This record gives sequence, structure tokens and C-alpha cells, in this order.
Amino acid sequence: HSGGLEAGGNIYSTTRGRDQYLYQINARPLEYTPGTSMIYSDWDMILLQLVMERITGKTLDVLANEKIFKPLGMIDTQFQPPIAIRSRIAPTQVDDARGGLLWGTVHDENAWAMGGVAGHAGLFSTAKDLALFSMMILNGGEGVNGVRIVKPATIARWTARQGKESTRALGWDSPEGGSSAGQFFSPWSFGHTGFTGTSIWIDPEKDLFVVVLTNRVNPSRNNNRHVQLRRDVADATQQAVLGARIVNWEAR
Repeated sequence: HSGGLEAGGNIYSTTRGRDQYLYQINARPLEYTPGTSMIYSDWDMILLQLVMERITGKTLDVLANEKIFKPLGMIDTQFQPPIAIRSRIAPTQVDDARGGLLWGTVHDENAWAMGGVAGHAGLFSTAKDLALFSMMILNGGEGVNGVRIVKPATIARWTARQGKESTRALGWDSPEGGSSAGQFFSPWSFGHTGFTGTSIWIDPEKDLFVVVLTNRVNPSRNNNRHVQLRRDVADATQQAVLGARIVNWEAR
């Protein structure tokens, strides 16, 4: 994000719902002059959600299902999963402020305060569905079922770094030393992590992707063992599939 907003913050203690979040985010002072810096921010993804919802007249969960999940056959990907499938969902943190163990409900507090559907958090999925999504990306926007949902040029724009001063792309990150991508993903790879212990990395040069899903915040967020685990899984996959060599990311 380079629009001047701060990275995020606790407004969930006093704020509920989309309209209140829009008001609260717009009321917060800018942290820097727009266009002069770039930071990782939750607020920009929430604002993007609200813009899309206002333009289309549909909520983000409906839009995502219509435009992405259903066309690609991602049948297990959704916001606010029903209690009937909770046994398939990994529990996360024990949060006394929210009634105990969080299980089948979004972990992120701001997404929870927005009702469970948010631009920055709240999506539940499976390794199989994320594989379908990753293969669509590697296929230039076309799913394995032959359905195209975006153009190759759109993916190229999404995944291009926004400047030399940052590893960030539009909603994606790119690998650097010590990242969850490990040592072998090519310089033009892209991916992202999730606070609860997840990650996805896609390597178009090697036609390969790695998805890691953990619930490292169970029972407490005071657990960082997932940091090295994600790197190890990424490295092991690259070596097992390709016999990969360590990459110099500065080539990007």
C-alpha cells in the first residue's frame, strides 16, 4: 500500500460492521505522504472490498464465489463456513474475549468485527481448492476445467513488484532472504503468508506451487515454529520435484 494509510490497528474493540469501518478508516490520519512510501496494510484491502461492494451492489463473499470459486470448481472455499462442516476446520486460538476456542470462525479481530467477510481476512479453504487456484494462475488465468476468469496481462500486473524499495506486488509478496518461500523459488515467484500459519508460493518459471496450511495460533498466537516450517516445506518440495538449486533473488 502506498496511499498513506497506516498498516492497521485495533478498531475492533469499538467498531462493528462495514459502514463503521469505512468511517473509522477514513477518519484516521495519514501516516506518510501518499506515493512516498510503501507498507503492508490491512486497511487498503478493506477499502478495496468496500469500493467493489459499492460499485457492484454485492458483498465480497458473493462476488468471490461468482467470479472465482464457482467458475474454478473451488467447492470448499468460502467465508463464514456453516457449523455443519466445522469438524473439517482446524481450530485456532483460545480467545477469552470472544468466548473461548475459535473454531470455524475467522481468527482476525477486525474481520470478525466486520461480520466475518473482509478484504484482508476471513476466507476458509482447502489444499485442493488452493491447488486449483494456483494452477489457474500458472495457466495465465484459465482453470484446469478450461474456464478463464482473468487475462494473462491481469496476472502480470498483479504480480509485478511495485518498486525497487519493496518486495510487494498488488496483493502479493515476492521472495527475499529469510522469507517463507525458502531458498529455491525463482526471483519472479510470488506468494503470501497468513497470520494463522498458512502460506502459498507460486513459481511461474518452474511451473510449481507450494501451499502450506497450519493452525499455528492454536491454542495461542505465541508460537513461531511455523516460520522455519514453511521454509522447510518449500525447500523440500522444490528439491523433491526439481532437484532445485539455491536462487539469487537479487536478479529480479
